[in-house]
Amino acid sequence: MSLIANTPTPPYYCVVFTSEMAENIEGYATMGQTMIELAEQQEGLLGMESAREQLGITVSYWRSLADIKAWKLNAEHLEAQRLGREKWCSSFTLRIAKVEREYSFNGE
Repeated sequence: MSLIANTPTPPYYCVVFTSEMAENIEGYATMGQTMIELAEQQEGLLGMESAREQLGITVSYWRSLADIKAWKLNAEHLEAQRLGREKWCSSFTLRIAKVEREYSFNGE
């Protein structure tokens, strides 16, 4: 299975969440896994990609802006957002963009 999301032909939307972690991240990994599992159940999610070193970047792909808004307002996701601001992230930026083109290479 590829680590790169298999997205449909554009257009679609992406949410790019970039974060720097605070010193104490106890509980973050568990919440992160819970959010992945919950997001996968959401209407309109097309896929996700994530990487973490000093800087964490998670990109989720969505069918519509309405689907993104519904995910943002999900009660469990709201709790994760609160904890992120209060405990786990020293800073973060969230960007929403419309994907109009994509190009791929799979090594074959």
